[in-house]
Amino acid sequence: MLSGAAVMRKVRPKAAKKLKHAAVARIPGLPAKAIPKLAGSSRRVSAEIGEIGEIVRKRAEAEAAIADARKSHERLREAIDILPQGIVFLDAEGRYILWNKKYSEIYSRSSDLFEPGARLQDTIRIGVERGDYPEAIGREEEWIAERLTRLFRPSERHEQVLADGRVILIEERLTEDGGIIGLRVDITELKQREASFRLLFDSNPVPMIVCALDDERILGVNDAAVAHYGYSRAEFEKLTIRKLQAFESEPPWAGDSDELTARTWKHVRADGTLIDLAIYSRELVYNEQPAVLLALMDITERKRAEARLAFMAQHDGLTGLPNRNLLRQQMDEILLHTRRSADKVAVLVLGLDNFKAVNDTLGHAIGDKLLRGVAKRLRSMLREEDIVSRLNSDEFAIVQSGVNRPEDAALLCRRLLEAVGDPYLLDGHSVVIGASIGIAMAPGDGDESEKLLKNADMALSRAKSEQRGTFSFFEAGMDARAQSRRKIETDLRDAIQNDVLRPYYQPLIDLSTGRITGFEALVRWPHPERGMISPAEFIPVAEETGLINALGGLMLRRACMDAADWPDDVRVAVNLSPLQFRSGNLLSVVMDSLKQSGLPPKRLELEITETLLLEKSSQVLATLHALRTLGVRISMDDFGTGYSSLSYLRSFPFDKIKIDQSFVRDLASNPDAQAIVRSIISLGVGLGVIITAEGVETEAELSCLRSEGCHEGQGFLFSRARPNVEIVGLLKAQCGVDAIAIADAPEEAALVA
Repeated sequence: MLSGAAVMRKVRPKAAKKLKHAAVARIPGLPAKAIPKLAGSSRRVSAEIGEIGEIVRKRAEAEAAIADARKSHERLREAIDILPQGIVFLDAEGRYILWNKKYSEIYSRSSDLFEPGARLQDTIRIGVERGDYPEAIGREEEWIAERLTRLFRPSERHEQVLADGRVILIEERLTEDGGIIGLRVDITELKQREASFRLLFDSNPVPMIVCALDDERILGVNDAAVAHYGYSRAEFEKLTIRKLQAFESEPPWAGDSDELTARTWKHVRADGTLIDLAIYSRELVYNEQPAVLLALMDITERKRAEARLAFMAQHDGLTGLPNRNLLRQQMDEILLHTRRSADKVAVLVLGLDNFKAVNDTLGHAIGDKLLRGVAKRLRSMLREEDIVSRLNSDEFAIVQSGVNRPEDAALLCRRLLEAVGDPYLLDGHSVVIGASIGIAMAPGDGDESEKLLKNADMALSRAKSEQRGTFSFFEAGMDARAQSRRKIETDLRDAIQNDVLRPYYQPLIDLSTGRITGFEALVRWPHPERGMISPAEFIPVAEETGLINALGGLMLRRACMDAADWPDDVRVAVNLSPLQFRSGNLLSVVMDSLKQSGLPPKRLELEITETLLLEKSSQVLATLHALRTLGVRISMDDFGTGYSSLSYLRSFPFDKIKIDQSFVRDLASNPDAQAIVRSIISLGVGLGVIITAEGVETEAELSCLRSEGCHEGQGFLFSRARPNVEIVGLLKAQCGVDAIAIADAPEEAALVA
């Protein structure tokens, strides 16, 4: 028979509760009183019920904790699954606990072996047997031992190559309980980029140096740098970049990039020689530290060539004497000094008499030697501070400073005439040449270089006309025409200085569409007294006096500034004088004009004439090629006017040929002109250049040009030259129309006529 306690343990809590209440008897009219025998059993039941409740509570808490753990595990898995790196968690024995999807993807060939409790070393061994690790081939056990050593005693990151060529970066760390956390990163692309960089770096013919950004140490060099500088790699790595620099105190990557690119750096080779460099830099990470890559372009020869070009631009190629440009500069310095003192300056222009006869009878080789002999004798007769220059083929200029009276200049002239007149022995020939001299005195005959040279030249003309072999002083009333030209020169100089000259623009028309493709800039001079002066009157004066450089530069800058505000597809054409090429600074003038205006080089056309190429000057061709490399278009103007030669077209690749208006005039009724124009257009098509016809004035001429396939036209039929304010309005009107048929529609032709 079960005891009361045992019976109570079998009673469910609800039944026990009823029994407890049943143990209390109530007698009507008396207070309730517990039955002593049942009181002890009730307490025991209550205790047991409390124990059961505690068990249930703890069990519920445990289940909740397990549920929370599952949720945390799932959240952890979700978190590591989205990571771009492979993650694996191992216990102290190297058994798998947890890994993410990326880890499985990296080791896809072994992922079928991954399961909780499996040992990593077992999966590695199976992977080695499968050939998953090419580095283990032939040394399997040794490779596995090395890998397990790195696993259980991790120190540094290391790389692992897989069978499919991928490279994996491995980093492993121990946890506090002895477990292992492993990180896997696929660095295949990075290694490929490094290999590409190394290939480009090591085999590049351009010397390259990698420097640390913090202390400027040289971290690496390529073979070209070793060969170019003469240092070994070990010697390089002991240097900083400043040790290579000759004068600069800052590294090449410090400062504004545009400014640095334009600079020339001087470095010192191992043998102590100096080299000129253009340096280009780019920051990068090299061996896990911030660095900068330097590409070193040796421009030493280019600088020497530029120096030679600069010398050639200022000196006569035959005699080595200063040319007219340098002479003017030197004269300006002397005249500036003279203004502060009472000294006079004598400017002599010496012309050889009958020099052409020497060339014609003995040949140009003898003529050249004669000129060199004359130059040498002139130099020997002068003081160190005096100047001698070659002006042209048979004329020289001598500048004598510190002259007190005209008689001093006359004395020098007699000595020079005597020295030049002595015979020359040239290649077995005894050559005798005479000379005449014109003299201008400063400041009485002028205080500007060109004015003095001009006056001395007029005095030379009188000496030659009156009696050769003598000298003549300048006189104010020598030539009324010369005075008039001097007036033009003076006014022109003022006009240039005061920015009076203006560019007017004549449209260039695409004959197939009727649209304006560009404008030719033509200089105009509104004179306050004479009105609009013709360019035919003042351009020759500008060329004779050297003002053409200032005038041409001014027109170029103004044209570029105006064109910069035109639509992007409209170009501007600017004429260049041959004298502008002789100045030696044409390229810099063009570059400055483009930079100041912001006009793209491709929208600028520079027009030259055939006479420029007659000089066969290497300087001219070098300047033309430099301009074309810059992106500027080059046109041959007035083609076919007497000096045309196909060799010119072969010596330089022109972008455009302009047919002179003399061939266009009366084109419709002149079969000969038609044949010439047809030949020029055919030539242009064959060369792939644009052909533009100048001086188109009638519909008949236009029709004929169109039928022959001419690309562009220019002339009064379309429009006269107009100021920029009218051009802007004209272009706005064109922008609002799909096509402007200027030649075909009279009302539209009137728009630009």
